[in-house]
Amino acid sequence: MQYDIVLNLTQRYASAATGGRHVLCLAPADLPGSQRTITTLIDISPRPDERIVRTDFFGNTLTEIAFRQPHADIQIKVRARVDRRSSPPGLDISPPFKRLAQDLAVLRTLDRASPHHFLGPSVRVAPEPLTKAYALAAIGAPGSTLQAVKAIGLALNRDMRFDAKATTVDTPFQEAFAQRHGVCQDFTHIMIACLRGVGIPAGYVSGYLRTRPPPGQKRLAGADSMHAWVRAWCGADMGWVEFDPTNAVLVGDDHVVIGYGRDYSDVAPVRGVLRTAGRQSSDHTVDVIALDQDA
Repeated sequence: MQYDIVLNLTQRYASAATGGRHVLCLAPADLPGSQRTITTLIDISPRPDERIVRTDFFGNTLTEIAFRQPHADIQIKVRARVDRRSSPPGLDISPPFKRLAQDLAVLRTLDRASPHHFLGPSVRVAPEPLTKAYALAAIGAPGSTLQAVKAIGLALNRDMRFDAKATTVDTPFQEAFAQRHGVCQDFTHIMIACLRGVGIPAGYVSGYLRTRPPPGQKRLAGADSMHAWVRAWCGADMGWVEFDPTNAVLVGDDHVVIGYGRDYSDVAPVRGVLRTAGRQSSDHTVDVIALDQDA
């Protein structure tokens, strides 16, 4: 499936910022065998005084920008064409859940895809007894590792309510879990905590999600969204599997990957520092337009 993706993102400051340095993680990833980025253009206004494109440890493409002149806002426009050819896993060849720890123990690699980076605590996901107990209850009688991953994701989708106004980007996952509501970031962090709590390496995926209008209705411009979901390591033979707990589905070609990290802090769309005072606000719109004739 080929997509044209357009993101418009604006950050506004109550008082003009006199300088700032930011890291953008917005460009779709190049993933051999599942996602090919044909072209990506990132336009930024005002024009940054510095601009550097680099790759981080996990292979994500980052754009680092710096401003030295006063500015009241930053407008970012991303235009990309992506060929996404990813399907949910078919045959379950993951090891029994109770044997996963043995598979991990003999794995010695520490490259970017190593599950060892995704098992311990990270900046936004620390050990939590309540999510561990919830995960064990969701798994029930253990089967395969993939079955355990799906059971936890489906349980969270059943028990939590999506509420775009319930949390902010800084809300701890423990608070969202206690209230049983939140946005995709909350669903993802909670599922990561559940999986790591029972010994399944898990990471955060940032991306774009194509949404489909109800039958007979036209798609609305800007109605697609930036999104987040989970990747879980299901043994040496099966590798990484991606699950979207917000929508209770194994990830397919409607999900376009931007980047992989241990949690949101590794792949935040915009992060950095600036000199200003007063409130800040941010908004964005996304269009994910299928180019295939039968889409």
